[in-house]
Amino acid sequence: MGIYEELQERGLIAQVTDEAEIRELINRGGAKFYIGFDPTADSLHVGHFMALCLMKRLQMAGNRPVVLIGGGTGYIGDPSGRSDMRGMLTPETIEHNCQCFKKQMERFIEFGEGKAIMLNNADWLLKLNYIDFMREVGPHFSVNNMLRAECYKQRMEKGLSFLEFNYMLMQAYDFYYMHENYGVNMEFGGDDQWSNMLAGTELIRKKKGEDAYAMTITLLLNSEGKKMGKTAKGAVWLDPEKTTPFDFYQYWRNVDDADVMKCIKMLTFLPMEQIREMENWDASRINEKKQILARELTELVHGKEEAEKAEATAKSLFSGNMDAEHMPSTTLAESDFAEKPLTILDVMVKAGLATSKGEARRLVQQGGVSVDDQKIVDPNLTYTFEDAKKGFVIKKGKKVFHAIKA
Repeated sequence: MGIYEELQERGLIAQVTDEAEIRELINRGGAKFYIGFDPTADSLHVGHFMALCLMKRLQMAGNRPVVLIGGGTGYIGDPSGRSDMRGMLTPETIEHNCQCFKKQMERFIEFGEGKAIMLNNADWLLKLNYIDFMREVGPHFSVNNMLRAECYKQRMEKGLSFLEFNYMLMQAYDFYYMHENYGVNMEFGGDDQWSNMLAGTELIRKKKGEDAYAMTITLLLNSEGKKMGKTAKGAVWLDPEKTTPFDFYQYWRNVDDADVMKCIKMLTFLPMEQIREMENWDASRINEKKQILARELTELVHGKEEAEKAEATAKSLFSGNMDAEHMPSTTLAESDFAEKPLTILDVMVKAGLATSKGEARRLVQQGGVSVDDQKIVDPNLTYTFEDAKKGFVIKKGKKVFHAIKA
């Protein structure tokens, strides 16, 4: 089985421009392909995870990845999949975020001579003269066709800024520039990027008379059709300071039963023979599948040691052992108790277990909060700094554990 056939069986391929040519190209390791990452935050998240895994798979099959950091396009912001305009980032923030991305990507991609390279489109986009750019690129784009693109349709009702309207041209120019200067012949991206990617292949064809290819990756959606990688606290990040290895493990441990095998196929590097066997397991083994998924992905992102810690902590918690060593925690200072003791509602908000005291109160009233395995029935129950120094564990619902300490 070639890498193209494996990607098909894993359910990763959404759309391709030229299937026969792409199949032959990546199966023989002839693709020099790029995926773009706009630095809108200081960490990659689960939404980027599948793209990183795809790069790793293709590199293992002999193809050469080009990681494109959007230091230039980050000044504008991609309107794809957005109902509103992205916030404008400062140059300092963009540069900081780019450096954070590089560090995280090195866990997945092997960089070096003859291997993967990392580029930043700020190196060419910020040097462009506007008139020259419009003369070179503008004649090759039809405004009528651009407005029919799905990424723009979603914004037309609320208003599409001219700033964002230029994004497609800049992404197309990226592909053209890297094709000219680095021999890049393929672009990969999420399925919501299809219009932008086609713009790049068309620009290369019109200006150079040469073929370039595009393939979109299936978006990681749950059984309800919603993007995966979000929790009540927000995005699931790859940075352990933003999402702890335990929380990362727990996210995958708790995915819906209907999504487990899809995630194993699309995200893990388990051999397809093993995955086919798992598909035939009895339904009673669903928790075993979830543990395998969580352990494989946590090890991939955070390393074997952190994966083993997260798994051991999860098992101890669900066996009734309140060992808080590796679970997420919040440290309270004596100043937090300066005015008066904190109620359980105050503590939950400080720990990020609820966004407001009202939400925390509803959770308590619904019987969904326990402290050290004792259900809380009084939302006015208070805790002192001495309680925090002793330490205690809050359990929210059946699966969320959080240690409080001083």
